[in-house]
Amino acid sequence: MKNITEYEHKKVLVLGLAKSGVSAASLLHRLGAFVTVNDYKPLEENPEAQGLLEQGIKVVCGSHPIELLDEGFELIVKNPGIPYSNPLVAGALDKGIPVITEIELAYKIAECPMVGITGTNGKTTTTTLIYEIFQADPHFDPLIAGNIGKVASTVAQKASAGQQMVVELSSFQLMGVQTFRPHIAIITNIYEAHLDYHGTKEAYAKAKSNITRNQTEDDFLILNHAQPELWDLVSFTKAKIIPFSTKEYVEDGASVKDGSIMWKGEKIMDRAEIVLPGDHNLENILAAVAAAKLMGASNDAIRGVLATFKGVKHRTQYIGEIKGRKFYNDSKATNILACKAALAAFHQPVILLAGGLDRGNGFDELIPALKYVKALITFGETAPKLESTAKKAGIPVIRTVENVEEAVPAAWALSEPGDCILLSPACASWDQYKSFEIRGDIFIDAVHKLR
Repeated sequence: MKNITEYEHKKVLVLGLAKSGVSAASLLHRLGAFVTVNDYKPLEENPEAQGLLEQGIKVVCGSHPIELLDEGFELIVKNPGIPYSNPLVAGALDKGIPVITEIELAYKIAECPMVGITGTNGKTTTTTLIYEIFQADPHFDPLIAGNIGKVASTVAQKASAGQQMVVELSSFQLMGVQTFRPHIAIITNIYEAHLDYHGTKEAYAKAKSNITRNQTEDDFLILNHAQPELWDLVSFTKAKIIPFSTKEYVEDGASVKDGSIMWKGEKIMDRAEIVLPGDHNLENILAAVAAAKLMGASNDAIRGVLATFKGVKHRTQYIGEIKGRKFYNDSKATNILACKAALAAFHQPVILLAGGLDRGNGFDELIPALKYVKALITFGETAPKLESTAKKAGIPVIRTVENVEEAVPAAWALSEPGDCILLSPACASWDQYKSFEIRGDIFIDAVHKLR
């Protein structure tokens, strides 16, 4: 960890806790800042705030009082989930107070190079693949962090110069960067998402583009060749752009040619050796191969991981087979696009489990992807909308149940040997579950009960 002094004796407000806020507050306190933490949850119900109080950090809980802005803060570190419309955040910006997220702190103190991954879909799989390839190569000592669940500013405190940080980054995090500069940046793809936070697709895409804002000619930006709008989005970058493509062969990047995974004209391995299913995952694989090769990873390490990697939990995760039926957990599919990508990986009869939070959208966009779906089990707020779409698609069997736990035995009762039972909700989980992880775990438990 770099022992920087720029925060010493500086008044800093950490707005919002959860894991990233706790990490940021503790780190800033360690760096000599005068830290105040403000969290909406009352102190008596807030063990994180209580822990910071014991460290000697000032804590204000129970509300976000606008009067805090009168205390002369020089910097605000915002929890990524707090919108910029929040009165404290908007007021700070009006006063010219910088607002950052903790990924900026992580970059400031990290001694090692960073590989940063963002995009609408595929971030976690790509991040995990790169990390595992580095792990498989004895010349690397990688760390993994960011939106994947390990707070970057915590991981960065332990990083040494000889290591590599692989960091998954959300648009929320990237809106709050000033100097953040990964040596290798990846944008997997950009589709319409998080409009409730960003307002427009353009604003969302602009936030994603911050991943390359500070890159120089010595850095690399890996981009999806099939999305020319991505290239327009980052036309300002100074980094060297490296393409990946599943659609056509690219001489100066990662692609597929004659059934082989290629890197700049060099064959890495046969595609048939890869166990992770789906064209969407092939994009993630190519992006990971590009990053690994740019960092100097061996082909043996790449081949070893790709020949065994079965996916990340909750992302088209293979659960197992029971009496000829295969079960897949894709609870992370919180939007239509992710559900379509999962369905595209299957060419046998599918029983689809879908439903969740109603964000106001319809689901007719799913219809072309439903051609192999023989039955639909719906649940949650969007069940009526999904049922309507299924009828338009001509799906012969439609059932509505209360929740995911009931959906699994209902799907089993309709299934036959050779079928795939797929949880790919196309919706967020918050109408019934606190997170997509909890929803996926309940699905896994229900599958195990069938045994």
